[in-house]
Amino acid sequence: VVILAVLGVSAAAPQQAIARSPPIAILRQAQDQQFDGSYQFSYETENGIAAQEQGSIKNLGTGDEASVVQGSYSYTSLEGYPIKVNYIADENADDVNGFVPQGDHLPTSPPIPPAIQRALDYLGTMQVQST
Repeated sequence: VVILAVLGVSAAAPQQAIARSPPIAILRQAQDQQFDGSYQFSYETENGIAAQEQGSIKNLGTGDEASVVQGSYSYTSLEGYPIKVNYIADENADDVNGFVPQGDHLPTSPPIPPAIQRALDYLGTMQVQST
């Protein structure tokens, strides 16, 4: 029984060593938190990852507060291409913007054809008739 238990445990052990990647060093890091809720941070790692962000609290004039954040991050894709994203995350009183990223690698909407834009502009000038 003991021999079978030893054989079972040895057969269940991993057959190859698990490759562990070495830790990635942080080359620089800074952070600053203020009492008014504003902050900023940045960091850069030895494998080329970098990020920075600033944020503050904005009162929308309705008694509600919202965070206003802007920043960027960058890294190298698995294919070897540099990726950089700039972003803004905020909330306006009239509409909610949320997280708005920008980067050369991100898809964008096609432009509105001129004829459709003229029609939209015209419709925007019309008054709604009550019936």
